[in-house]
Amino acid sequence: MELINKYFPNLTPRQREQFAAMPELYREWNAKINVISRKDIDRVEEHHILHSLAIAQTGLIVSGETVLDVGCGGGFPGIPLAVYYPEVQFTLVDSIGKKIRVVQEVAEALGLTNVRAEHCRVEALDGGKSRFDWVVSRAVTDLKTFVGWTWGRTTYGIIYLKGGDLEAEIEQAGRHTEQLPVSTWFDEEFFATKKVLVLPK
Repeated sequence: MELINKYFPNLTPRQREQFAAMPELYREWNAKINVISRKDIDRVEEHHILHSLAIAQTGLIVSGETVLDVGCGGGFPGIPLAVYYPEVQFTLVDSIGKKIRVVQEVAEALGLTNVRAEHCRVEALDGGKSRFDWVVSRAVTDLKTFVGWTWGRTTYGIIYLKGGDLEAEIEQAGRHTEQLPVSTWFDEEFFATKKVLVLPK
């Protein structure tokens, strides 16, 4: 919890409790179903939980909104964001069933009532009909492909976590994209090349 407390000093006692429980829950589930690489599981707080919360630092998501996390894997960024935003409804989708099982188990263990987890491709979710205020994700594919999957599903836009030199990828995506360096908010070396990409509608 040291890192979370460092950057988010105003959490409620309930949120602190949930974030404190999260690393061990993921270690336990990762031993059964591998959703985080072995080299990363010991850095789950920094590399996964805190990284997910970079989206919260943008200030774009507000209470009462709906968020779709596409290709959520074991629950990032959706699960940490659901703890941070208890009054936002999150739908997490992944095409791999065992990953969604981890999401469901972790959400239940944390007492999250604002998380729905669905085993499907995003194109098939709710028969392709439902829309969300925001779509979020963490580096599941190139930006152009991701925009193609999700642009019609969002009212306000896409918030995408990705690292490295993204200029060519952004140009190919053909959408106005703001690049927000995660190092603006978090000091750790891991975040030096990480970005939050915002594609507003």
